[in-house]
Amino acid sequence: MHHSWLDRAPALGVLGLVLACSGRPAPPVATAPAPVAPGELRTPAAFDGIAERAARSQALFVEASRVLTHARCVNCHPPDEMPRQGDGHALHDPPVLRGEADRGIPALGCTTCHQDRNIELARVPGAPDWRLAPLKMAWLDRSPAAICGQLKDPARNGGRTLRQIRDHLAHDVLVGWAWQPGAGRAPAPGTQAELGALVQAWIDTGAVCPEEAKR
Repeated sequence: MHHSWLDRAPALGVLGLVLACSGRPAPPVATAPAPVAPGELRTPAAFDGIAERAARSQALFVEASRVLTHARCVNCHPPDEMPRQGDGHALHDPPVLRGEADRGIPALGCTTCHQDRNIELARVPGAPDWRLAPLKMAWLDRSPAAICGQLKDPARNGGRTLRQIRDHLAHDVLVGWAWQPGAGRAPAPGTQAELGALVQAWIDTGAVCPEEAKR
């Protein structure tokens, strides 16, 4: 993850000392949010220590991207014709194709096996309207910066406004499956409500996308 605001913190601290000695007020220094367990999400309040609004917005999206890049999400956001499964993003077994409507082909639609709920005995996941995300919404192997750009682009987000994006992520039942995946699968971090709160805070701070990490 890219943490430009965190990378600059030491330099800002030195600058603040110089300015303090010269009698001028020091600029606000970014305060890194406290760490959390892998299965948890930080709340928007955890980022209040980042005084710069744009940097705080970027950090909020990076935190939300811990859900958006999780296997429970990206496995249904592939960049090709085949869904993925498992934490390692293996190709779907048995082999299936997305089809014209992202719901499989006529001979083998998604709901042939995937019902509106998890089938625990057969270890088959399920939720209402089980389907793949459209190709233009592919997230698998995409960076948080790239996903952010997609979410903000009406041509690639289904024509949604940012508020509609927030509502979709915070309330959609199929999205909510990521936290109730069944059969011993690791859920996405945090809760759906916590994701919605992070996305709302990101919007409220200007919906600034994080920069691409330097390689």
